[in-house]
Amino acid sequence: MSPPSQAHVLFALSIPDYLNGEADGSIRHEYIDGQVYAMAGGSARHNLIAVNVGSLLDTRLPETCEVFVADMKVRIHRIDDSRFYYPDVMACCREEDKEAYYRESPCLIIEVLSDATERPDRLEIHRFEKFQAYRRIETLQEYLISY
Repeated sequence: MSPPSQAHVLFALSIPDYLNGEADGSIRHEYIDGQVYAMAGGSARHNLIAVNVGSLLDTRLPETCEVFVADMKVRIHRIDDSRFYYPDVMACCREEDKEAYYRESPCLIIEVLSDATERPDRLEIHRFEKFQAYRRIETLQEYLISY
C-alpha cells in the first residue's frame, strides 16, 4: 500500500474525481496526494472483529456520536497534502462533520490487521504512513491497532 516512486506517477487525480469514482465504483481505493491505491479485501475474521467492535462502540458512545465500519472514509487535509483512508472502525462525535462520503474529525480510529495487510514488506511502512497521517487529525483521541 506504500505509494510508488514518483517515476511511476502518470497523473494526479483531483479530489472531486476521486470521490465520484469511489461513489460509483465497487472497489475501494485510498487516496494519497492525487494517487489512488486499491485496497485488499478483508477476511471473515477481519470483518467480524470490525463489526463486533463497531457494534460495541455504538451502544456505549453518546447518541451524538456516529460509528462507522469499513465504508466511510477519513479525510486528512493540509495545504501540501490530501489523503483519504478507510479505517476499519471510526467514531465521530462532532455534529458539524457531516459530509456524505467522508469525515474529517474522528475521535477514534481502529485498524484491524489481517493476512492481506500483514505482509512483512508492506506492514511497517503502511502502518507508519497511516499513523503519521492520523496524527495530523486534531480531534483524534485514540488510534488502536487490533492484531
